[in-house]
Amino acid sequence: MKQKTIFACQKCGSQSPKWLGKCPDCGSWNSMAEEAAVKPVHGAQIGGHTRPIPICDVPAQSETRVVSGIGELDRVLGGGIVPGSLVLIGGDPGIGKSTLLLQAMLNLAGSVGPVLYVSGEESASQTRLRGERLGVSHKGLLVLAENSLEAILAHASSLKPGVMVVDSIQTVWTSALESAPGSVSQVRESAGKLMLLAKGSNIPIFIVGHVTKDGSIAGPRVLEHMVDTVLYFEGDGSHPFRILRAVKNRFGSTNEIGVFEMKQEGLCGVANPSELFLSERPLGVSGSVVTTSLEGSRPLLVELQALVTSSSYGVPRRTTIGVDHNRLALLVAVLEKKVGLHLAGHDIFLNAAGGVRLNEPAADLAMIMAVASSHLDKAIDPQTVVLGEVGLAGEVRAVTQPELRIAEAEKLGFGTCIIPSGSIKRLKKGAIKVKGVASVQDAMQLLFEH
Repeated sequence: MKQKTIFACQKCGSQSPKWLGKCPDCGSWNSMAEEAAVKPVHGAQIGGHTRPIPICDVPAQSETRVVSGIGELDRVLGGGIVPGSLVLIGGDPGIGKSTLLLQAMLNLAGSVGPVLYVSGEESASQTRLRGERLGVSHKGLLVLAENSLEAILAHASSLKPGVMVVDSIQTVWTSALESAPGSVSQVRESAGKLMLLAKGSNIPIFIVGHVTKDGSIAGPRVLEHMVDTVLYFEGDGSHPFRILRAVKNRFGSTNEIGVFEMKQEGLCGVANPSELFLSERPLGVSGSVVTTSLEGSRPLLVELQALVTSSSYGVPRRTTIGVDHNRLALLVAVLEKKVGLHLAGHDIFLNAAGGVRLNEPAADLAMIMAVASSHLDKAIDPQTVVLGEVGLAGEVRAVTQPELRIAEAEKLGFGTCIIPSGSIKRLKKGAIKVKGVASVQDAMQLLFEH
């Protein structure tokens, strides 16, 4: 009997009985690949037969977390590793995913018993060479070079490790499916079996996932829905800093970040990232402004650098690194309309120094002031921190938790903080001088007309 085949999108998992050039669900071109059709099996259960009960009658369980020994990783996970959790870590090639997990497994091998590191991309000898470079060596750290899902599950069932790592999920395949490793069906089936192992055996499992060119996890989107926590490694290979960000966490905040520095001996946590990001800041130059970004409960001081030059093209360029390109275009329009600066014939370049990415609107006022400073060629006082959200009418809106942001600036020795007038009412008097502004015009007068 001929095997029935279907065509599945390698981006979103959509299925079609025939080949299509464009996926009808996600719109991706040339993403449909032929796979063997598999009849779904619905016999797998996690909790057995239960009956619905009121939520107030559900017995409470104390959440015991396992500390990994890496403070920045524990912070992002919400205070430690939850037993039975399934954690997905993604990031660009060579950014440090395997390095971080190998270092964490060394610490856990001495505290929770044997840990199992499954490598589907490297041989056991290659993993040992990388471990020797990082100083990772322990009898309790067991290395398994295996791609077969059935063999991995058999070893995990017999060893019963305290923690388990699968590096990476795209290299694991199951003999129950005939499709190639890394395909939608293989990734989905492998992750589903690993999830049942984690929940059934109460073993925390870390899964490494490859990313596509646009930075998203390779494979079906359902992979991110199945796991408990999704962590992304951010950073540029030319910078030593790496940021571990949680984009999904069932056991903690999704706004926390961990900051690491890549050294010869591996990834090292950065206790005071603000001081590190500002260590090479030039003083007394135009176009440089310091602002605060709040990542979860951690305030970060970041330097924004702007360069405004006359354009030699008919259409001026707007180039950004670490900030939203569309946000810059919006703020430049506000600067032209409400302040009167003529920037239509100028190229504008904006950079968040140190490889940081700023996503919150509290950096709007600092972005505008950096552009204005470069255009006017007037330097802003290097002891000043600027923060605030800017609206289309040129007003400066209040920001969340200004006391945390100002306390971080005060800790690093800054003398003045420019904040929205709406946020100044909730502040207590401190050593740092706080000045409130209600509009972009007020901020321009305060910083440049003195």
